Amino acid sequence: MSSTPPFIATRAGTATIRHELTFLNAFRLVQALVYAGLAFSPGGMGWPELAKPGLARGVTSAYLLFALIALLFNRRSMAYVSTAVSVTLAVDIIAAVLAIGAMHDARIGIAMMLAVNLSAGALILPLRLSSFFASLATLGILGHTLIGSSASNPADRDLLEAALFGLAYFASSTLCHVLGRQLRATEALAEQRSTDLANLAQVNELIIRRMKTGVLLVDDANRIQQINESAWMLLGNPRADQRDLGQLAPELSRRLYHWMTSGKLDETATQLADGVPEVVPRFSRLAPNDDSHVLIFLDDTSLLSRRAEELTLSSLGRLSASIAHEIRNPLAAIRYSAQLLAESKSMDSTDQRMVEIINNHCIRLNEIIENILQLSRRERSRPETLDLGHWAQAFVEEYSQGNDLGIDSLRAIASNGAPVAAVADPQQLQQVVWNLVQNALRYGRLPGEPARVMVVTRQGEHGVPILEVIDRGPGIAPKVAAQIFEPFYTTHEYGTGLGLYLARQMSEANQAALEYVRVAGGGSCFRLVLTPPARSPAEAAETDQVATR
Repeated sequence: MSSTPPFIATRAGTATIRHELTFLNAFRLVQALVYAGLAFSPGGMGWPELAKPGLARGVTSAYLLFALIALLFNRRSMAYVSTAVSVTLAVDIIAAVLAIGAMHDARIGIAMMLAVNLSAGALILPLRLSSFFASLATLGILGHTLIGSSASNPADRDLLEAALFGLAYFASSTLCHVLGRQLRATEALAEQRSTDLANLAQVNELIIRRMKTGVLLVDDANRIQQINESAWMLLGNPRADQRDLGQLAPELSRRLYHWMTSGKLDETATQLADGVPEVVPRFSRLAPNDDSHVLIFLDDTSLLSRRAEELTLSSLGRLSASIAHEIRNPLAAIRYSAQLLAESKSMDSTDQRMVEIINNHCIRLNEIIENILQLSRRERSRPETLDLGHWAQAFVEEYSQGNDLGIDSLRAIASNGAPVAAVADPQQLQQVVWNLVQNALRYGRLPGEPARVMVVTRQGEHGVPILEVIDRGPGIAPKVAAQIFEPFYTTHEYGTGLGLYLARQMSEANQAALEYVRVAGGGSCFRLVLTPPARSPAEAAETDQVATR
């Protein structure tokens, strides 16, 4: 078990130990100078009487040299502080006992100074070790008293003094150790609280800086003291030296003045700069009845509209799902009845055509219900590692077997032939690509020509897996392309506007990105950027070694 106390590991504990060790070494130097002054005092002074002048001067000279060396190596001894303090305390006790023997008249002063050494050492050492040196000092003084009393008989008073000094050594060492431990615990707690407060301040600053709501702190001189990223963008990305709110955003400054004078808040939306969304300003004082600093919150109306739209879609999805469940049962009965009518041999061609129309519309209505139910369910993805090339080939084969392509063509192409690994839910990926291929076969054709659709798998930059569904049709107009992923938006009279919206939602559930890319020379490309699998440590190390060669 190490004798070094555990609190030395903290920065506050290390600094405190350094200060205490410096004090102990500096006091030792002063102590040695006092010993030298007593040992080398002029003979005419007559005090103290040196019982052994040679021993006194030799001990004080050696002790003074030791004190100088200990002070010079004060910083280096921090690496092994417990051992260094133990050795120096042992030398202090030996020097004090020898000095008392050589300068008997100064024994009380020397013994008192030794108490300071033991107390300072107890601040650093564990309790057992500090108690050991207290007992060692007590035994040293008692032993010297007993040896000296055998020569000159009456020594009861000297024994009592030595015992009292021993008791003082134990008491002062124990008290200093307890106080030192409490002091370090307090310092460690203060350091931990300081670190927690610093971390909390950084977290708060990061949260405020990354908030979607713009936040400004304005002083009583109408100057901006603090501003977060959102507010900076909503103000039109001003220069860093532009701090006057009246010049930067006159309308916001006017509303602030109106609020401070009348207490009324104008909640109408306003645009603070060209090309930025409209905002609704809100104001708040930092402290009640304090107008020196005001917080301004800028609520982006586009974010509010988006949140309202999400709530509307969520409510509409639940309502639509409820209606879809109610429609499904009568729809199944209608379709079953139509299938029974189609099997009748007494029907003429007109009635057969009517039954076919009923079946087609039942199928279309069932697709609409399935889309609405998918909109409301939002099942959790179960990702797996897939080889996109093999998966795309299997998908094309399955789709071709289950759907009559006629003269249309559907192919799977691997751009470089190398395996392309990706992480995705196979079932949800199947739904996404099936929807994209269905749209490409339905709309991605030129008039009078068959549809030519390709499912391309390749690796993008930095090894990102990409799957593309490409057709050679007329493409999508830019105005339409900007809205095709919005729910319920469609340009087809029989469309629901939910297919691409659901495809993007399922892509995002798999941490993938679905986007539309216009193809040069005509055609459309729906690009799905998937997540690559995590590399194992061995693969990462191998890649790094190859990169460094």
